[in-house]
Amino acid sequence: MKLSTYKNSDIEEIKQLFLKVFSDSEGQEEGSIIGSLVLDIMTRTSAQDIYGFIAAENDQISGSIFFTRLAFENSENAFILSPVAIHTNHQGKGIGQNLINFGIKHLKENDVRLVFTYGDPDFYSKVGFKCITETIAKAPFALSQPEGWLCQSLFGDEIRPIVGKSRCVEALNKAEYW
Repeated sequence: MKLSTYKNSDIEEIKQLFLKVFSDSEGQEEGSIIGSLVLDIMTRTSAQDIYGFIAAENDQISGSIFFTRLAFENSENAFILSPVAIHTNHQGKGIGQNLINFGIKHLKENDVRLVFTYGDPDFYSKVGFKCITETIAKAPFALSQPEGWLCQSLFGDEIRPIVGKSRCVEALNKAEYW
């Protein structure tokens, strides 16, 4: 399995990966929504506000993740991990965890201090995320599942409360994702 930064030439294959994975697990409508979201992230997000990574085997992409800037009023250097997709035939093999760890290492090398995500605490705790409340960091929108608001410090320091609102990139800036 080769882990790397995604390239513009990967855009269509990545979109199709997300469409298939989310269609298989959540239905065709959700697959279309997430496929469109990922296309927007890749094509409409400024280069300084996105990190994207892929896992490939035999020149086929089997997994992909994206980190996009999560801006705070105090200029905290933070990103949010969303979305993640591992091809249905490759799930349960540790590819997702390896890909997330690869991405986090890259962010740390670029002086990103905090990484957030909004998802399954049982899964994301395996790669260092901890549940937080909005008294620590306010999400961009009301959370439908507050127990899924997670964060980790990439430098091992305590996650201190961040005063003020947060803002995500335009592609994630829709209440239905939260």
